[in-house]
Amino acid sequence: MSEYPTVPLSFSRRADAEVRERAHAYYELMHLRRSIRQFSADPIPLEAVREAIRTAGTAPSGAHKQPWRFVMVTDPAVKHEIRLAAEAEERETYEQRMSDEWRAALAPLGTDEHKPYLDHVPAIIVMFRIDYDLRADGSRSKNYYVQESCGIALGMLIAALHNAGLATLTHTPSPMNFLAKILRRPKNERPFMLLPVGYPSADCRVPDLARKPLDELLIEI
Repeated sequence: MSEYPTVPLSFSRRADAEVRERAHAYYELMHLRRSIRQFSADPIPLEAVREAIRTAGTAPSGAHKQPWRFVMVTDPAVKHEIRLAAEAEERETYEQRMSDEWRAALAPLGTDEHKPYLDHVPAIIVMFRIDYDLRADGSRSKNYYVQESCGIALGMLIAALHNAGLATLTHTPSPMNFLAKILRRPKNERPFMLLPVGYPSADCRVPDLARKPLDELLIEI
């Protein structure tokens, strides 16, 4: 069996002080990240969104299958169609599917089935997971650790968008099959996450939340 082809690693080792500095600076940047639901309709540089998606594409994945696809939606008619379908599913969830415990957990966040921002946000990214690839002859090629791989790529996408100066919201209307239909995706792609992307509105407010401190996140042995 031939050896897997390799290339030299491109890596610059930094002094310990710089490593600590960079780690803390990145924490300070990401600590300011918040999910928002009040978006401005102001246009955004779409090239920055493309670069963030390209960054997400650098994520590690099972067997390097890269089992993801990103659809960026800016067409007003398509955004409106997504809004109507998302609100219909959310309404059903809030009224029929959601347990009292779940509803109580969401109450402090002030969420409901109304998603007006999907109409006026400059861009919507819909991330799809690719459960299997299709070969030229129509046969299937299985992908591995798809959920985990997509989760990593999604986190990198959110971080890249925040780093660029854009705001996002992780939105998971359930079920999400309507997204595949609206966006005409093939049967091997399943919706994974919907991300509105834009600038916060001038009057944007977010819940006053506290994140877990390090001593609740980390166990050192």
